[in-house]
Amino acid sequence: MRDIADGLAAWRAAGVRFAVATVVRTISSAPRGPGAAMAVAETGEVLGSVSGGCVEGAVYDLAVEVIESGEPVLQRYGVTDDDAFAVGLTCGGIIDIRVERADYPAFADVLGAILADRPVALVSARGRHLVVRPGRVTGDLGEPGLTAAAAQQATGMLAQGRTAMIELGAHGEQRMDEVEVFVQSFAPPPRMLVFGAIDFAGAMARMGKFLGYHVVVCDARPVFATRERFPEADELVVQWPHKYLETAVVDERTMICVLTHDPKFDIPLLAAALRTPAGYIGVMGNRRTHEDRRRLLREAGVDEASLARLAAPIGLDLGARTPEETAVAIAAEIIALRWHGTGARLTDLESPIHR
Repeated sequence: MRDIADGLAAWRAAGVRFAVATVVRTISSAPRGPGAAMAVAETGEVLGSVSGGCVEGAVYDLAVEVIESGEPVLQRYGVTDDDAFAVGLTCGGIIDIRVERADYPAFADVLGAILADRPVALVSARGRHLVVRPGRVTGDLGEPGLTAAAAQQATGMLAQGRTAMIELGAHGEQRMDEVEVFVQSFAPPPRMLVFGAIDFAGAMARMGKFLGYHVVVCDARPVFATRERFPEADELVVQWPHKYLETAVVDERTMICVLTHDPKFDIPLLAAALRTPAGYIGVMGNRRTHEDRRRLLREAGVDEASLARLAAPIGLDLGARTPEETAVAIAAEIIALRWHGTGARLTDLESPIHR
């Protein structure tokens, strides 16, 4: 829902009624995972997607009904011949979609937190809702034990940025299937730190924004690190890269792209980057350059296990030449690592497309 939050806020401000359809469970192959959302306004407008086109028509009709009735609906779309013919779900999977009119107080709280980039989770069960923030829970699920257990689980899931359907007992007992509770986590966007204000960095900043990252471009040279050159960057930092990284917020979701091509920047920056929990550290340069870089990092005290974390040369082998093609190759490597993809052509594989 994060990707359509601005549009939902505009509908609310205009007093438009709307329903939100959310994927709550997938079985086998499915185009989009739990948390994918599509909103339908009473004016007929649509935001977002729940299936990449497979079931949108049927979900649209269901959302129109929910807007009028005010009653939430849980609908399963499967792979029987009739279902596939009716709604176009031919990918071989099953998806459960919950459609609810978005006029309850908890929705407004969650939407506000999303727009402010604050971590929040929306917990839904039996037509009731909880809003879970770090250190704070509001709302109830109608039974104290169930509320407490769901809040505890949602707090942990929010810390992991995880969205899923969980099953609890009627009074919050674990590992029971009496109550289905949907926990939808909205963590702030992951960060992409791009070092080196060159033309490749401009393309990478655009790609990072397209993929939903909070993009920071950092370079020590003010003549190159300008807003005119990097209009898409969320932050533009003029500072020695390693000095910036010493105070930057870096977690397991952070992607670091080092495009500086200069040992006086690269070595202290990479030594600092390898001390962080960043999920990806990619470095531009040919193989000979990287061997020299590895030697200098060893001399700086970096061990072999840390050196093995470096993605260098950066990106997948796509034959990229231009800055834009190179940005695609880097993004492809990041996506493949995130979702455990092979980077191979799908036409050459027999494994499932969606793992």
